[in-house]
Amino acid sequence: MIENPIDRAVEEAERDASRERRSEEIERVISASSVSSSSAESSHRGVQMSRVETQRDLERHQTELSRIHTARSQHSGTVGRAKSKEWKKPLPNFGAGKPYPPLLPNQEDYVVEFDGPDDPLHAQNWPIRKKLLTAAMLGFTTMTAAFGSSIFSAATAAVGVEFGVSSEVSLLGVSFYVLGFATGPTFWAPLSELKGRRLPLVTSMFGFAIFNIANAVGKDLQTVLITRFFAGFFGACPLAVVAAVFSDMFDNRTRGIAITVFSMTVFTGPLLAPFIGGFIVESYLGWRWTSYIVSFMGFLAFFLNLFFLEETYPPTILVGKAAELRRRTLNWGIHAKQEEIEIDVRELITKNFSRPMRLLFTEPIVLLLSLYMAFIYGLLYLFLTAYPFVFQGVHRMSAGVAGLTFFGMIAGQLIAGVTVLLQQPWYQRKLAANNGVPVPEWRLPSVIAGGVAFAAGLFWFGWSGYRADIHWIVPTLSGLLTGFGLASIFLQALNYLVDAYLMFAASAIAGNTFLRSLAGAGFPLFSKYMFQGMGIEWASTLLGCVAAALVPIPIVFYLYGHKIREKSAFAPTFPPRGAPAAASEEGNASDEKEILESSGNASRARLDRDARSAV
Repeated sequence: MIENPIDRAVEEAERDASRERRSEEIERVISASSVSSSSAESSHRGVQMSRVETQRDLERHQTELSRIHTARSQHSGTVGRAKSKEWKKPLPNFGAGKPYPPLLPNQEDYVVEFDGPDDPLHAQNWPIRKKLLTAAMLGFTTMTAAFGSSIFSAATAAVGVEFGVSSEVSLLGVSFYVLGFATGPTFWAPLSELKGRRLPLVTSMFGFAIFNIANAVGKDLQTVLITRFFAGFFGACPLAVVAAVFSDMFDNRTRGIAITVFSMTVFTGPLLAPFIGGFIVESYLGWRWTSYIVSFMGFLAFFLNLFFLEETYPPTILVGKAAELRRRTLNWGIHAKQEEIEIDVRELITKNFSRPMRLLFTEPIVLLLSLYMAFIYGLLYLFLTAYPFVFQGVHRMSAGVAGLTFFGMIAGQLIAGVTVLLQQPWYQRKLAANNGVPVPEWRLPSVIAGGVAFAAGLFWFGWSGYRADIHWIVPTLSGLLTGFGLASIFLQALNYLVDAYLMFAASAIAGNTFLRSLAGAGFPLFSKYMFQGMGIEWASTLLGCVAAALVPIPIVFYLYGHKIREKSAFAPTFPPRGAPAAASEEGNASDEKEILESSGNASRARLDRDARSAV
């Protein structure tokens, strides 16, 4: 007889809970009095009654079941959680002539948990006003980091004059910042999983502000370039962590909207900065104030996060809850599951460098999509040089006025964001019709449309911007297509990677971020030579042809992506009910993939509902 999938999911959750509990499991909540009870019999009876109640609660509250799986996924992916460290040297003596004390009666009875699905400590249960204020604060933090990446582009000429170097050398200030974006997430992302979201965000914005001040007062070029790199390194934190904060606060019904708005701040930030930087450089303030302004914004974000940002990461919230209970009950055994973690350097390297690189260079989906997105992201920063060629060189605008033309691209990105949000009902209907199982290829029509629009926008920009007798509004309006294409490609391609790789999504996105950040750092360095040597029209034509040649990549994945994922060692595929999971040649990846697939029949809906992006 075929069991109900929900019943099987409940049974599996209970069975897993008896073997290994997670920091956010909510099956039962044991009071301090029951933990410290001296009667073993009554304690055992209480636990038995609690487990009976647990199953009833799980059957009533699918929110609990969903969060148990989310907690299990988070905890198993945390560095240092995979296995205990094997010690080769013997245990030291306990000290003071004391023997070793006996182990705790049942260690799991001392692990704190959330008090049901409506526990106010859980960030998803915060009042909506608190969530919105937190989202606005973190949106400003993210925009500040992105804003700082491009405002320096308006200062490169002045920097070159002051230090006696070419414009290409002074443009390294932009490239070094973006290189900081490439390296920063490898530190900030695991730190946010170990210590929570608040600590890295507060720390990083303080460092970001300090290094921008150091950049503003730099007395030589090497100081300016080094401080720009570290400003980018610290500024990478909100780009890597804020989306995770939104996932902590918002459930699957609203998370998509929040993350889409967050993505808009990431992509509009670099385009808002050039005109502000241009006006600053042309004024009596000079180029150094481009860094002072960013540092002031960084300090504002730092103080907002320091005083008003509360922790949202559930395992870390439970660490605080356990600390309070220890103080108030004087029961030193109470702890959170997260406190059992020991950092393993080897595992840190594997999960945060080795695995992203293996995914990047061995998975066709990750490699080709990353190359596509790297090209698009590189052009985002190449435009910082291309637009001045058109609007300052051809149309003789000032740097500040020429920067205003980026609002064409900003408008296109906003249109793309609205379009993605309007697709939400359509996506939810398809999801419901497929029993809650997402098909990653559903994301790709937007990527295909965005690719066509982006290539068309490049042709439009080049062939309308090289002549002064064509009104400046014509190349400005080309930004509607390039901005729409850029945002559409990025939003849905990232979601495609998340849907396709589920438990390895963070590693896939880390590899993707590394490659596209390298492109963002490198493209501006050759843009001047390309546009001067080939001319605006032919340089844009070359870029447009490359963009058009890359459009078939999402088309191929739309048609054959499911077959490619079947052969992947990392991408989970869900076999028909009762079918065994296919073996794979990739050691650890194979084991984890088989575990994921073996639970696909019972927990398919809840697993995908938690693991995927909700846009």
